[in-house]
Amino acid sequence: MTTIDAGVAAIRRGLVVGLPTDTVYGVGVDPFDTEAVAFLYELKGRPDEKAIPVLAATVAQLLEIVDIPPEVEDMALRHWPGPLTLVLKRHIELPEWVGDSELGTVAVRIPDHPVALDLLSAAGPLAVTSANRSGNPPALHEVEARELLGSGVAVYLEGHCPGGASSTIVDMTSVPPRMLREGPVDFRELLGG
Repeated sequence: MTTIDAGVAAIRRGLVVGLPTDTVYGVGVDPFDTEAVAFLYELKGRPDEKAIPVLAATVAQLLEIVDIPPEVEDMALRHWPGPLTLVLKRHIELPEWVGDSELGTVAVRIPDHPVALDLLSAAGPLAVTSANRSGNPPALHEVEARELLGSGVAVYLEGHCPGGASSTIVDMTSVPPRMLREGPVDFRELLGG
């Protein structure tokens, strides 16, 4: 069984999988599995009010979860795959902590890392957050992640995270769009074209 196959099998069993991305090392679960999402929060000690974003391999996968207006899609495609997370309106139900259930939104991204893309292609979209205890610096490879989270993660996929910084997050549901977290993608350049 390849490591990607082992990761997919773990996700199907409701377990947490560690994966490298283009920004920081992440831990992910099936975004539709309420128990798996709850365990991920417990593992990280993550505050309930901090929603978890969804990562996908393709825009087609994201369109199953969120509405991407044409003007947003054009902008997103200039930066996806890449370190840009966009908050968009969702059109399906997700567990309470995946996105914002009151606002009907979820943050989404397509990472630019071959291992992450292979896993997401095989498993489908995942609820992914940084591999760390909440409030502490994130891991940048599987060895650091294993030291931080131990056996709470069923499978650690190997890989280094070249970006080393969390993604830029922009809320595209507000008018005008609002930056929620600074990151590698410049907000002014993003909106300016």
